[in-house]
Amino acid sequence: MKVTHYLPLAAACLMMVGCGTGKQKAEMTAGIQLANLDTTALPGSSFYQYACGGWIESHPLSPEYSQYGSFTELAENNRKQIQGLIEELAATQHEAGSVAQKVGDLYKIVMDSVKLNKEGVAPIKADLEQIASLKDKEAVYALLADLRKQGIGAYLGLYVAADEMNSNENAVQLYQSGLSMGERDYYLATDPSTTAIRDAFRTHVQKMYQLAGFDEATAKKGMEVVMDVETRLAKAFRSRTELRDPHANYNKMSMEEVKKNYPTFNWDAYLSGLGLTDVKEIIVGQPASVAEAANILNTLPVDQQVLYLQWKLIDSAASALNDEMAQQNFDFYERTMSGTQEMQPRWKTAVSVVSSALGEAVGQMYVEKYFPAAAKERMISLVKNLQTSLGERINNLAWMSDETKLKAQEKLATFHVKIGYPDKWKDYSTLEIKDDSYWNNIKRANLWNYAEMVAKAGKPVDKDEWLMTPQTVNAYYNPTTNEICFPAGILQYPFFDMNADDAFNYGAIGVVIGHEMTHGFDDQGRQYDKDGNLKDWWTEEDAKNFEKRADVMVAFFDSIEVAPGVHANGRMTLGENIADHGGLQVSYQAFKKATAAAPLEVKDGFTPEQRFFLAYANVWANNTRPEAILQLTKIDVHSLGKWRVDAALPHIAAWYDAFGITEKDPMYVPVEERISIW
Repeated sequence: MKVTHYLPLAAACLMMVGCGTGKQKAEMTAGIQLANLDTTALPGSSFYQYACGGWIESHPLSPEYSQYGSFTELAENNRKQIQGLIEELAATQHEAGSVAQKVGDLYKIVMDSVKLNKEGVAPIKADLEQIASLKDKEAVYALLADLRKQGIGAYLGLYVAADEMNSNENAVQLYQSGLSMGERDYYLATDPSTTAIRDAFRTHVQKMYQLAGFDEATAKKGMEVVMDVETRLAKAFRSRTELRDPHANYNKMSMEEVKKNYPTFNWDAYLSGLGLTDVKEIIVGQPASVAEAANILNTLPVDQQVLYLQWKLIDSAASALNDEMAQQNFDFYERTMSGTQEMQPRWKTAVSVVSSALGEAVGQMYVEKYFPAAAKERMISLVKNLQTSLGERINNLAWMSDETKLKAQEKLATFHVKIGYPDKWKDYSTLEIKDDSYWNNIKRANLWNYAEMVAKAGKPVDKDEWLMTPQTVNAYYNPTTNEICFPAGILQYPFFDMNADDAFNYGAIGVVIGHEMTHGFDDQGRQYDKDGNLKDWWTEEDAKNFEKRADVMVAFFDSIEVAPGVHANGRMTLGENIADHGGLQVSYQAFKKATAAAPLEVKDGFTPEQRFFLAYANVWANNTRPEAILQLTKIDVHSLGKWRVDAALPHIAAWYDAFGITEKDPMYVPVEERISIW
């Protein structure tokens, strides 16, 4: 969803022995794996290299990855655990319609490469023919609706989610969509690397048409249509930086206004086809993109509409078809765009597919075996400790008025905390998994997900619903529910070590929990009130003070050269950078308070304060291919791992003290130039 933060930054403690109490058992370890360090590097030259250099050297990229880091390593461990659970079900027969049958059978279908290759592209032939049967423009709208329900987006996107100015109610919303390469710059930028990718995309599209059974001339024409349509859409798209303005992306219109503003678009046919027959209002995210989509639909000849929609089907289904289609799909989207050299083993794909289609069913099995229920309560205690620290920091802000502080404290106190797994699991009884084809099962899963979503239109928001599965190695802050969520999948080392002392655990999980909390007060999150409504609760002067401080951060990150001639985007990554900064400040303060009564000892040659920062840095250990660096700098709202360390720590006074950093060190930033927000 457009403003929800899905953040690869979270963790929790499974057994919070001594967390937040200052009491440590004698056998508690330092938690730091010394092999991860590169002691030939100087902490003040590149703390990232110093803390993570050993890990980086010992984890070279294998051909199946464009980047591999601490998050990837944990995700792989989780995937192997899930594989064992799924394969146990797949090995035996189960009652038809049971969750066990669905999980086991879907896994076997994805694994059956012999069947996939025998079928070739036959699973999409009927759909291609249905699209080819289009005779007039009006018929396109019903087809667009059918494709959307199947998970195939074209021209524009539609979803149902909380109304940001009435966060208790779900609303129908439109957003810019339809670009196969995902990012508008791939169609518009003229630098050599982007131009090369665009040229490769043309070749890819033409090859895919041909693999789907089209002759060379039709494939070439199809490619030209795809480039024309998607370039036109890209020109109307907002940039990822512009998308960070929630007010600009909130344009509620009555249906009368929607029809007046986009008169050539057949809204009745489209919404009826989607099962939305009584829509009174629509929130339009990016009006210019909707206008261009309507214009293309109105002016593009039907035969070209057919080719474009056939492409969207081919593009969506490719990975679920025969090896030839899947390999070509990989060659462009993974090898060309991000530098990945080889496809992953089929079992990894199969586990991911099952974990996506039957997410909470797999999650329920996962937590029953790998996540103790008692961890939820212990994690809640830690979160409360971090909330206290953030509250103290808010009270001590010199740049914020008492009026705004009061409202900030109210918002902080009403955080909805989700830990591990949901209290109520989803019911998959109406999702049918059949032994027909991989692609048909993906379609049915998408139809099931769509029906679940669209049924929410006009109804109250379920604030207990989870937006991630429990096995996900990730976390999020959602502004419309004012919630922070930490799935079970990420609640493990290197984010938490039950045998390590508070120095390690506050440096790792403490920072990442503080990060999630700070998202409620970053450049986007601060614009939502305690109830999740997009509402200005700041005084004018306080808002200016915040923006002035945030601009310092933007300028600092803009100055970073991530590759020769390529700079980081400080404005696009602002929210994540603010959250990193806040997480460090909040957790360090909580750590010092927790251990004040019983200070920790030096362990493995490192003071407690040093171990705090080493633990933080190790979370971001990562190897990344050059192609992926360029791709992520274009599309990712997170800074690269190296800069989440080397660009974040120079603004933390305690880091200077811990490692004796002085103005002689390259990472030194004068006090008056340092970022200071939360």
